[in-house]
Amino acid sequence: MEKFEKLKTLLQTAEKDAAKFYLNGNAAAGTRLRKFMQDTKVLAQDIRNEVSEIKSKS
Repeated sequence: MEKFEKLKTLLQTAEKDAAKFYLNGNAAAGTRLRKFMQDTKVLAQDIRNEVSEIKSKS
């Protein structure tokens, strides 16, 4: 559950930069947003692997 909470926090942080990029055209915010999305992808894959591991044990 810890990784899931981290994912939620990451997305909340990314939301601020998404607004800056899409609404104001801030290019630096777009770069940060791309990094957040990559981090989200990696963390989501970690969660998927963890869930599969727990399911296979039961």
